[in-house]
Order: sequence, then C-alpha cells, then structure tokens
Amino acid sequence: MKKVYFDNAATTPMAPEVFDAMLPYMREHFGNPSAIHAYGRKTRAAVEQARRTVAVLLNCAPGEIIFTSGGTEADNMALNGAVRDLGVKHIISSPIEHHAVELVAHAISNTGQAKAHWLRLHNDGQPDLAHLEELLKATQGQGVLVSLMHANNEIGTRIDLHVVGSLCRKYGALFHSDTVQTMGHYRFDLANLPVDYITCAAHKFHGPKGIGFLYMRNGANIKAAILGGSQERNMRAGTENIYGIVGLAKALELAYEDLEGHQRHVQGLKDLMKKRLVEELPGVSFNGDPSENSLYTVLSVCFPDDGKSEMLIYNLDIEGIACSGGSACSSGSNKGSHVLGTLYPERPGANIRFSFSRYSTKEEVEHVVGVLKRVFEMVPMRS
Repeated sequence: MKKVYFDNAATTPMAPEVFDAMLPYMREHFGNPSAIHAYGRKTRAAVEQARRTVAVLLNCAPGEIIFTSGGTEADNMALNGAVRDLGVKHIISSPIEHHAVELVAHAISNTGQAKAHWLRLHNDGQPDLAHLEELLKATQGQGVLVSLMHANNEIGTRIDLHVVGSLCRKYGALFHSDTVQTMGHYRFDLANLPVDYITCAAHKFHGPKGIGFLYMRNGANIKAAILGGSQERNMRAGTENIYGIVGLAKALELAYEDLEGHQRHVQGLKDLMKKRLVEELPGVSFNGDPSENSLYTVLSVCFPDDGKSEMLIYNLDIEGIACSGGSACSSGSNKGSHVLGTLYPERPGANIRFSFSRYSTKEEVEHVVGVLKRVFEMVPMRS
C-alpha cells in the first residue's frame, strides 16, 4: 500500500540535517548551560549561537528571541504578559484564531482582567479592517492588544501583517501575531515589520517537537511567567531544551536556504491538487481564500454531501493517506471545527485539510486524487 503524508500543518517530518545537528547534544555535549565549567560553557555557547542564527534570519536582536516549548506557550506568554505587565485592558482578536489565542482571550475576559472584542470576518476568513479600525478608535489610549494569526491553520487564509500592524501603530495598540504556520515558510524582516510579538513552533518546518520561541520586540517587554531560575534572560525559568534549540535554529536555517524554491514547489502541488479535484470530483469546493495570497502549504476542501463523504477521512486513512478532518457539523468527533463553524455554519459535506511540505510530490497528489475518485465512485476499498 502506498502511504502519503498530507498533514504537514499538524507536524512535519524532521529533516535529516536537523537530526544530525541535534545528535551531539544528546550524546557528548550534555552539560547544563547554567554551569560555569567547560561542559556548561559548551552547551551555553550552542544555545546562544542558535539564538543569534534565528535573530540574523529574522533581522532582529538576539535578546528579542525567547525560546519556549512551542507556539502554544509563546502565544500564552504574549497575551497573559501584555495584560499582566503592560496595562492592556482590551484584546481585539477574531473567532477563528488558534485555541492558544482564542481560549486565552476568553479566559482573560471571563476574569475581568481585560475585555475581549471579536472582529467581524469576511467569508474567506479575512478580518474586516474597517471594523478593526472602529474598535481601535473606540479603545484608543486604554491599553489595547490586537492578536491576529498570520495564516489560519485550518483554511490557510493569510492576513497582511504590514496593513494590520500599521493600523495598530496608528492607534497606539500592541500587535501580536501567531506565526506558527508561516514561520519557516515566509521571510520576516522584524526590524521593519510593525509587530510586537510573533510565535514559532519548530516542528512546523521540519524541526523537532517541543521547542519554539516568542519574539518580543524591545520596548514591549513582559515579565517571566515561569519562575525558578534566570534562564532565557530571566524570561523563562528551567533548564533549556538544548538539542531542541539547536534543532530549531538548524531547521530555520535550512528553510531559508531556498525559501523561494520551496514556495514554488509547494504552491505548484496545491494548485495541481485544486485543478485535479475540480476535474475529477464535481461539486467540490474550497474553504478560505482561494487565491495565491493564502498559505501555500494548506488546502481546505469541502466535498459534496452525497452520502459518501461522512466516512471519508477514515477511508483515506485505511488507504494509507494521512490528512486532517474538520467540519462545522459532523467530523466524526464530538465537536466540529470552530473555524469552519464560524465561517460556514450551514454548509453541508465533509471538510478535509490537505497540507504539503518540501518532501511532498506530484505523484502523491495524483495518487490521493485517484483514491478520492474511487471512494466517490463507490469502488470497493483495498483492505
């Protein structure tokens, strides 16, 4: 059975070069980076070199990079820290944010620490910028944080960080963007980007799991949420995940080596799959922004509600095809996607997210389309 992995928005396979870079820090270089002897100095140097590598690639200061356990922790740090330490009384966000932002905003609002405001959205998931400006005007001078993800993890709709960030600057608001799905897939010039906080998870671009970072612009400094040591420049106590940090830096370095080539390759796969699905499956449609402005690694597909789509994700799994399901109504789980439920509450059918990586191929796209065609033609599945 041919196996195809099209769930790269959930996690990507680790690049061999990343594993090779990490391995010495699992074996020989095991010292605690807080120790002052040679073993500790060796690992401390590796952590700081990784920080410098990330900073150079993103055009920011090394001190603005705080290593975390991943994107969820980094998002939580930014929102909770801005409210706790910077006098934020209003959070402006959208109802289709990742739960690492959406649930935190709800929790903060429920405790009365700050009020959450939810942006109106266009049908493709883009924020209503007129509504954003209206909310910024109404809350100006009261301590405001805008939190909008760069690209949605389910439907791929991507916002313009410069446009949103410039609006935030105009009205004196802080701007946080969850960039977990776009880090390693687009270039960031943080010295010239009007954003105060962005987040990263290395496993989204062929790095290890359990490591990420929070970029915190100088001047938007929050205090430590985890106490117990002076690690991460007093921002996050606890012995550092050394090999994870080394792996993150290597993965980002690899991503930037031929980023434009990677974009062309993956965009080509997405375009091919859209074309072939339309050709082979009448009634198929696509969620989110269908243009090339959307996140090129993600294709969210709505399959027709003809009685054959209910078990589609399971049939694909049986065929060795890994992808993600999500529906506003029924997806085989107790709770459907909050993103699709917000944008398309009445749309029937099964929704599946296919997501691609540098290792994906045209042959895999054709294979998946062929399997889907057989499913909808009710050809018996292989066991």
